[in-house]
Amino acid sequence: MNPTAIEFHDVSKTYSDSNEYAVDHVNLSISEGEFITILGSSGSGKTTLLKMVNRLNDPSHGIIKIFGEDIARVDPVKLRRKIGYVIQQVGLFPHINIEQNIATVPRLLKWDKKKIEERVQELLALVGLDSENFKRRYPSQLSGGQQQRIGLARALATDPNIMLLDEPFGALDAITRLNLQDELLKIHGGMKKTFLFVTHDINEAFKLGTRVMIMNQGKVCQFDTPREIVTHPADDFVYSLIQSSKEQERFWGNLT
Repeated sequence: MNPTAIEFHDVSKTYSDSNEYAVDHVNLSISEGEFITILGSSGSGKTTLLKMVNRLNDPSHGIIKIFGEDIARVDPVKLRRKIGYVIQQVGLFPHINIEQNIATVPRLLKWDKKKIEERVQELLALVGLDSENFKRRYPSQLSGGQQQRIGLARALATDPNIMLLDEPFGALDAITRLNLQDELLKIHGGMKKTFLFVTHDINEAFKLGTRVMIMNQGKVCQFDTPREIVTHPADDFVYSLIQSSKEQERFWGNLT
């Protein structure tokens, strides 16, 4: 049995301009090495929940623990340097090259120059990009898919135990998106890190997740394996999601 990586204890989030919960009394635990996908429509609370793990948002109520430690007691900057974070917009620094982008946090942590160079080369190979061809380029010289690979490499630079990914493939074309999904599964399988991956795409969620967390109106409707969710949807909302996916399958089946 793997140790517990992340725990949510009665976690809620409200904002001053709203009387409604953005995240509504969430209680769950995630084991080390799981690939958790968080599925929901816009406004469901999935990104808010994700951002509370690295304290970009703090809960209004409740406790979040990482490997047993209450993160409210941890300096947010130190916490974030131990957690990888990848977003849809990538967020690469345009004025520095790819090698320097990947090395951002190791340099802040004052790693040895040779160690940084070796880590950059290792990470570029991991995400399927040739070091000599790419490390001197600038973000504007890369395709969207290549930029997203660099964003992933940068997030992995300090070998974090936890990776947070907020719709990282949402802006990519369908073929690139499928290829990067496969790459991400390979990376996760080889590292045994804990991944939390936000998406609004049900096919992506069920393809990637060892377990899928389905959110609606701030609540976790169901948190289980893809197979269990498909065979035993917890409520009408989950059932409607499954049916919508099946309708898409029938549409494509009618065209072949």
